[in-house]
Amino acid sequence: MGTLLTARFGEERGVGLATCLAGTGLRPDQLADPALEVTADLELAVSANLARALGNPPGLGIEVGTRFRLTSYGMWGFALISSPTLRSALDVGLRFMDLTFALCGIEARQVGREVHLILSCDDLAPELRRFAVEREAAGIQTIQRDIFATPLALDRVSFTFPPPRQALKLYKDVFGVAPEFDADQNALVFDAGLLDVPLPQANELTTAQALEHCRESLERRKARGGLSGQVRDVLVAHLSDPPSAAQVADQLHMSARTLRHRLAQEGTSFRVLLDEVRERFAEEFLSHGLRVTEIASRLGYEEVSSFSQAFRRWKGIGPRAYRATTGVL
Repeated sequence: MGTLLTARFGEERGVGLATCLAGTGLRPDQLADPALEVTADLELAVSANLARALGNPPGLGIEVGTRFRLTSYGMWGFALISSPTLRSALDVGLRFMDLTFALCGIEARQVGREVHLILSCDDLAPELRRFAVEREAAGIQTIQRDIFATPLALDRVSFTFPPPRQALKLYKDVFGVAPEFDADQNALVFDAGLLDVPLPQANELTTAQALEHCRESLERRKARGGLSGQVRDVLVAHLSDPPSAAQVADQLHMSARTLRHRLAQEGTSFRVLLDEVRERFAEEFLSHGLRVTEIASRLGYEEVSSFSQAFRRWKGIGPRAYRATTGVL
């Protein structure tokens, strides 16, 4: 849904769907499919395409973020709006943040009598950070207006990037206060006393059902997700001409160093993932009777001997001997 909202905003600004979806492999007709699950890297790619096409002016993320209404988030949104208090809604929102379209990391800190919602996106390419922070901040403000009968008043808003030369009124209209720019952190700040105010649409049964749905969705996503899953998706899409780690990092809008570090945190590496993808498809191709020379080509090997050596490393035997064990001629 996030990709659809972003693409529709682009269309309103004269940016065609083909431009917004360039390089993602998504088709325009897929955007209306409610069953479509868009990975984080595709969501980011669409946002990057939009920002690039419009010149990425300050305030663009604010305009896009206000399109993200609570109903756009499916069961995650229902879990928030039916929560008994803002405290519980905040807990649910952050616990299941991976189910949203968020481009930034979001952390809640209570500092004395204030709550600070901190937004960070250091992993993103520098040219996308302002757009991402603006989009998330405006999205948070839009969500809280949907949750409360009376919109929650922010005490302060701060951004690490410089002030815009124009469009300052847009920021004031969305946040209700003039933001502080060139600050130490990106933050939305409000009175901690609001945490335990009852929410107007609280419903215990709806919350329980929505939370169970969120738990199941998150488990399914984790089983095939994480950065490792995103890297696998890129490699599968370019199986016959695998990109380098640097090229994958660029496609995922992060540095090669960040890619290595985050994959290491997940207990793997780019080389291991490339081997896993190639091994899985090698088995499948062999079981379907493809010739070894054709398989080597499909997996991006310039020499059949290189593929055979890799296969022996994976399975302990050569591809032809392995095929014989499967009973495929």
